[in-house]
Amino acid sequence: MKKDIALQTEHIKITSPEQFDAELCRAAEILRRGGLVVFPTETVYGLGGDATNDNAAKKIYEAKGRPSDNPLIIHIADPRDAERYAFPNEIYYRLANALCPAP
Repeated sequence: MKKDIALQTEHIKITSPEQFDAELCRAAEILRRGGLVVFPTETVYGLGGDATNDNAAKKIYEAKGRPSDNPLIIHIADPRDAERYAFPNEIYYRLANALCPAP
């Protein structure tokens, strides 16, 4: 049985470059507090949260109705950042350095 999720939704449309920094800071604050944000990708919208926050991960699983044994994706800014979450090897670094940044 699926639970009803109480969501507090805020839609922010950025229409000018001047808005970008302030709205990005707003999204970062939501993430720091364990909240979720939706963001566009090259094909679909993504639902994101702080990968180091167990409650944020639980919220993603609940919002998506996804089983918790189905791993979530972690987005990183630099290939070396993977060391916080995995055990990268030489092949990983060769591929990451050749292909990143990329969709």
